[in-house]
Amino acid sequence: MNACNGGCNKPLKAKEKISCSQTNCKKQFHYFCVQLTSAKKPSNWKCPDCIQEMSSNQRNKIKNCTPGKNSLSKDINESLDERQNVTFTRGNTLNNSFVEETVNLRSAVRNILHEEIRDIVRAAISEEFSILRKELRSCEDSLSFLNNKFEEMKNNVEACVEMNKTIQLENNLLQRKVNDLESRLSVIEQDSRQNNIEIHCLPEHRQENLVNTLMQISKVVSFPLTETDIVACNRVQKQNPASKVPKTVICRFVSKLKRDNLLAAVYKYNKSHPKAKLNTKLLGFGDVESAVYISEHLTQANKSLHAATRIWAKENNYKYVWIKNGRIFVRKDDEHPAKVILHQFTLKSLN
Repeated sequence: MNACNGGCNKPLKAKEKISCSQTNCKKQFHYFCVQLTSAKKPSNWKCPDCIQEMSSNQRNKIKNCTPGKNSLSKDINESLDERQNVTFTRGNTLNNSFVEETVNLRSAVRNILHEEIRDIVRAAISEEFSILRKELRSCEDSLSFLNNKFEEMKNNVEACVEMNKTIQLENNLLQRKVNDLESRLSVIEQDSRQNNIEIHCLPEHRQENLVNTLMQISKVVSFPLTETDIVACNRVQKQNPASKVPKTVICRFVSKLKRDNLLAAVYKYNKSHPKAKLNTKLLGFGDVESAVYISEHLTQANKSLHAATRIWAKENNYKYVWIKNGRIFVRKDDEHPAKVILHQFTLKSLN
């Protein structure tokens, strides 16, 4: 990089330099060293050295043209030389002073800008950090609130878990009590029917006399029975009104002994007459034989359990299913002992 020829000898930059327009001169200067600006740059600018040389040439021409006036030419030349020397010296002094002031001004401006920018950046960063601190404080408050809520919910959940355990224990206890009460109630309800029998598939008539029909049954099975032994005898509603099966007949005796003896007589008769068990023809209901069934009067729960037990016994090859004193019994075969069926869980335990 070339140096300035104006006296500062500092490096030249492309945007800060101006070159002499003379073809035989290659000197370059700073704008401020020759008191010019880029906006006022002349197209045919000549450096001070070229201007001085051109002035000397002009003086020589004047000298040659006026030989008779030597003293005047000499005075003019001396005056021009002195003027040029004074002008050039003053220009160099002014240029150096201007460069120094410019450098100082640039340094001062740079320092001021540096301080201003530093203050602006510091203020901006301080403001941003202040906003960030507020946001962080807000986040901390939110997290603290959420943490408190979480702890509260956690405590509530733990309390609910403990309460649920207690409720489960109480529920299990209550369930056992309910099952026990249901069993007792079922026993009491069944005991209230201990004097009753059920007659199934007995044909219905509008003017039927069920007491006489029961007396006819006692004659067929050879069991002595009188009307005074019978407390009541009537039909009950069917569970399925659309069913064509006749309504069940419920008969109540004066004692459980009478009922048990009649059931034993019916069982004995059916066993001794396997091909002609108790039927409608024997009871005087026409010539068509239709089986008539007599059993203990069971509660609705025991009826459902009896039906489920019969299905289960058939599926598991159990040979015997019977009812005695309101309880349901099963036996796999003649070699196995009888087992009482109290509820559905008993059937599952036998599998």
